[in-house]
Amino acid sequence: MKIKPLFAVLLCIFSTTLMSSQSFLQKWDGADREVPRLPVRSDAPKPAASRNTLENAGSAPPQKVETPMATDERLERDGWWPTKRSASFQDFVGTSECARCHAKKASSQRATPMAQASIPAAGSVVLREHERLSLRSGPYDYAISHNDARHDYSVSDGVSSISEPLAWAFGLGNKGQTYIYQMGALFIESRVSFYKTLQGLDLTTGHSGSSPRNLADALGRPLDPESLRRCFGCHTTASSTADGFNPSRATPGVACEACHGPGAKHVILMDEGSREEGRQTIFNPGRLSAVGLVDFCGACHRTWNDVNEMGLLGVANVRFQPYRLENSRCWGDGDARLACIACHDPHQQLNHSAEDYDVKCLSCHVLAPTKKTSLDHPGKPCPVGHKNCVTCHMPRVVLPSMHAPFVDHQIRIVRPNASYPN
Repeated sequence: MKIKPLFAVLLCIFSTTLMSSQSFLQKWDGADREVPRLPVRSDAPKPAASRNTLENAGSAPPQKVETPMATDERLERDGWWPTKRSASFQDFVGTSECARCHAKKASSQRATPMAQASIPAAGSVVLREHERLSLRSGPYDYAISHNDARHDYSVSDGVSSISEPLAWAFGLGNKGQTYIYQMGALFIESRVSFYKTLQGLDLTTGHSGSSPRNLADALGRPLDPESLRRCFGCHTTASSTADGFNPSRATPGVACEACHGPGAKHVILMDEGSREEGRQTIFNPGRLSAVGLVDFCGACHRTWNDVNEMGLLGVANVRFQPYRLENSRCWGDGDARLACIACHDPHQQLNHSAEDYDVKCLSCHVLAPTKKTSLDHPGKPCPVGHKNCVTCHMPRVVLPSMHAPFVDHQIRIVRPNASYPN
């Protein structure tokens, strides 16, 4: 049967409209608004099929592409997410309970920098090893000194001075350490921090370099309730719950329940022998999609959307690894072979051997020039070398305000004299 010309035209218009509608709906998150997407670059490869999870590789049909989200959006959803405060403090059981069944992981995790992301100032190794730290900045003299069982932070303008005992030390000290002290109900971030390369004090990252107007301002930055929740939420466990903010009850550092959620129900059910039901009551980030997992870690390390909302350009964003990773050409719509835990086990110390990461690169890239790329190995062979890949394609970038280099997670071919890619 022959199709009449007019009918053929109408059929073509209908098909084009339907395809456009499907494309539009893929960008919609079902919350009556459109979620910002990663910018499409002309050089970005178009995957033959979604590689959102490892299981999708091969002959599996394409699945719907997940949209990266800002942390605030993730926190509004049901279920656990880092820094969430919907659970009661009584729902947290502590690492010792987790260690009853997961002794090996609990033991190794305690030695990681994440587990030591904060500590009461009295226990800071950095402060114990430095009897006195001092800095002259403009008209102000700063000092951190040991006094009996505490460490005092003081600022002087030559006429008057203010001194307060430090309450918390944030950061293990591998790159630096920042201090929190309390004045009444206010929690204040010290204006100066310790930096490892300097073995001394300098301006805290994020603070203005302008001279403070008075002695009180020179002490540091008062943390508003939201900043307080975020800072302690990423450096302690269970400091903010449905019961409110109470750092005196918090577990210092990022412990098991910071990532897996409160474990009281899980422990009770597992002890009762209800193992299948018990497993459903604890959160396993490893089951997330590649995009979800990077957003999960980005709750503290900053997601792609978080950094864009901040409007943070230049080398200052090099320390936000999820944002940098998702700017990589090879990230595409999200690939489990590039997600955070593909290279980093949060229960183990960070591996600093460049060569050990080669096997991760070769899970996507073919090694020999004679081999053809495939759906499972879409990456072309490197024409320059076949080992220590990250030393070229993930360069170290010095962040001046922190006096330290960071590994740039935007995987790319680094051109000579090329500017820093945002």
